Amino acid sequence: MYLTETHQQIREMTRKFADEVIRPQAEELDREERFAAEIYQQMGELGLFGITVPEEYGGVGLDAVAYAVVMEELSRGYASIADQCGLVELLGTLLSKYGDDAQRAQWLPGLLNASLKGAYCITEAGAGSDVSGIKTTATRTADGWVLNGSKLWIHNAPVADVAFVLARTDKEAGHRGMSIFIVDCSRDGVSRGPKEHKMGQRSSQVGELHFNQVRLPAHALLGPENRGFHIMMSVLNKGRVGIGALAVGIARAGLEAAIEYAKQREQFGKPIADFQGVQFMLADIAKDTEAARLLVHSAAYKIDTDAADTSIACSMAKCFAGDVAVQHSGNAVQIFGGGGYIRGVEVERLYRDAKITQIYEGTNQIQRMIIGRNLLA
Repeated sequence: MYLTETHQQIREMTRKFADEVIRPQAEELDREERFAAEIYQQMGELGLFGITVPEEYGGVGLDAVAYAVVMEELSRGYASIADQCGLVELLGTLLSKYGDDAQRAQWLPGLLNASLKGAYCITEAGAGSDVSGIKTTATRTADGWVLNGSKLWIHNAPVADVAFVLARTDKEAGHRGMSIFIVDCSRDGVSRGPKEHKMGQRSSQVGELHFNQVRLPAHALLGPENRGFHIMMSVLNKGRVGIGALAVGIARAGLEAAIEYAKQREQFGKPIADFQGVQFMLADIAKDTEAARLLVHSAAYKIDTDAADTSIACSMAKCFAGDVAVQHSGNAVQIFGGGGYIRGVEVERLYRDAKITQIYEGTNQIQRMIIGRNLLA
């Protein structure tokens, strides 16, 4: 798919950053499960957060295609780093589209320069794919709101300074009775569960956030009351493009590693790259990775042009790219043989990092349901 000169420039800049800064630290970040604060600070200085946030609000002011390009390049370096970029993109979109001037002024600069860490809080114990099942409530008071409930598997929960929380404000209205609240995590009543130790993307900090009689001012409400479900869902198309691009980055890193290894590893007196079986595996990784990239870029373009079929396109892209990342990071491990099964080898990490792309931002089963319903509507 055609990329503009601007897209190509930001791709080259991001690729250079990934090669020089991210990739050399990826193994250590995974091993230590360390939050990469110093990398995020550099990304803030380079303008790699808030790719689609308008310049007037401190963002880069580019389109969703540029966002997809950045996410792929960052993920090729290390998926956890790309995941942070994606989180900031969602929060920046929420604030720039639905926040008021005071909310944008208070929160956007810190999120975009990485001096503040945000969390996007939807999932609960009984509300994963079924968001309408959330139990967290916000009750109106004379001077604001009182928030009660718990969220789990929340990205940045262990380190968050601010949380964007979906809560029920009308218990009788189903998904039409939910609102979003911006919660300063230093407020009384906010507590955190332990950091989760994950299978992959281990540098990304994930855990629980608990809200016990948290008093919020009236201006903590983001967007219209009782429109929170629709607002959260409105940014998920961009989120799915981001995860699709992240998955492409994982698959591409696996392909590059497998090609290099296949040229060097010798068996039966010649490089394993000379064997047709290995060549076919590399060909399958390459063609499916390219197909996934084109689906992602097409979906991003449809976001940018407000196409009627944007939702189905984003679901297709995320679903296909996630499946490609899991299948072909596994094939990269296979090409490495026993060495690919050893902790500290890049393809072993890629295989672990890939799995979550079939789960978060809507499971691939949910994406297939969305696609099917759109086809039959």
